[in-house]
Amino acid sequence: MGALDNKVAVVTGSGRGIGRGIAMLFAREGAQVVVNDPGVNTDGSGHDDGPADQVVAEIKAAGGTAVANHDSVASVEGGERIITTAVDTFGRIDILVNNAGILRDRMIFNMTEEEWDAVIAVHLKGHFACTKPASILMRQQRYGRIINFSSGSGIIGMPGQANYGAAKSGIAGFTRVVAKDLGRYGVTCNAIAPGASTRMTQQVPDSARELRARAGITSAAAARAPAVPQLRDPEYVAPMVGYLCSDDAWNINGQIFHVAGGTVGVAHHPTPMRTLWKPAMWTLDELAVAVPHQLMSGIPNPAPPPPDLAVPGRPAPAETPAGGAA
Repeated sequence: MGALDNKVAVVTGSGRGIGRGIAMLFAREGAQVVVNDPGVNTDGSGHDDGPADQVVAEIKAAGGTAVANHDSVASVEGGERIITTAVDTFGRIDILVNNAGILRDRMIFNMTEEEWDAVIAVHLKGHFACTKPASILMRQQRYGRIINFSSGSGIIGMPGQANYGAAKSGIAGFTRVVAKDLGRYGVTCNAIAPGASTRMTQQVPDSARELRARAGITSAAAARAPAVPQLRDPEYVAPMVGYLCSDDAWNINGQIFHVAGGTVGVAHHPTPMRTLWKPAMWTLDELAVAVPHQLMSGIPNPAPPPPDLAVPGRPAPAETPAGGAA
């Protein structure tokens, strides 16, 4: 008996990488899987039925059940066709994993409107385009599991990823709202912020890597990493997704999980960490004293300006601690 026996699952972007690992695990655990992937390049260009078809062939060869779908999540029509594939083929939908994504990295001052729109369409709109039709059916049947994919880029921020980070941050908020919309109907919605080596991470420009290193982000990741060899295979993300889609996780809802290698962590929701209060309106002069010396004391600027751009007569920005950006 598998943990997902008789469940029908849709996994978007599952022709390669993390999505493929999820689809393969779902099939091993007894689910009937819709393997969605239009086979695009990492920037969203092109089309190739091969990746989705190959994963379906692998699942069937291993004794599982799967069907391919090659629609893009970037349109409402595409999202509806993806969900319809599950219903027409297997009679229902129990699980939706919104994993599909692309990259168009560029510093904000160089980013084009098309680069912004393309990433927002696949990631943020793509989550809506698939979740909307799936949620209607899950609400009717009083059961469902939705897993979204956020990112450290959306939670912490990475240079050169304003489009991607905005989408992934939006997905975190989307997850919390959908969880509250659907929880009363027996449907849960959670998100994964994964860490893995995939085609997309390998396409990050060297210039962006250098900027992150200078900002201390690389050292921060290293500081948090366990003292074991890096476990970066995308398949390591799949088990937590499988658990969250099982009946055992019926009461876990609206959470963001960091999953990388052998590490699984639950994120703290963004709430005020420190507060100033007075029984009247603040003045600018009061804030000029209270904010740097109380509210922001010990909290570093993640990207401080060089000394020649510092404001004369004002204290230099706090140094980024050894662990990296806050």
